[in-house]
Amino acid sequence: MLRPVPDPDGAPFWEYAARGELRVQACAGCGELRFPPRPCCPHCQSFEAEWRLVSGGGRVWSYVVPHPPLLPGYAELAPYNVVVVELDEAPRIRLVGNLVAGPGQPIDSLPVEGIRIGARVRAVFDDGLPRWVLERP
Repeated sequence: MLRPVPDPDGAPFWEYAARGELRVQACAGCGELRFPPRPCCPHCQSFEAEWRLVSGGGRVWSYVVPHPPLLPGYAELAPYNVVVVELDEAPRIRLVGNLVAGPGQPIDSLPVEGIRIGARVRAVFDDGLPRWVLERP
């Protein structure tokens, strides 16, 4: 499986995820949540930032089901889903991940027929990677 390659702005996101926390960068000046992380606030141009814990709840905004040809580490798992989740606390923030049957389950563990746009999900963590589970399977 591919692992994230953190840059200086995004490294804290992955450090918190490794601890099982979903945190989003926020401007320490105006309080605006932002993702992806960046050095300057696009709203007030402040360079001060903090990382805020969010609930991990959201809704499936979109999804795709990749099919081969894929990278070798993913081809044997296909078909699987890649979801875009709109966070409850900040609907303009959308995170990409996989919807799984439960914590610790592989990315192909949920039948794609069970995915619906608008479905309520919550974040779970597997080996430092955020994944998503349905609130009501």
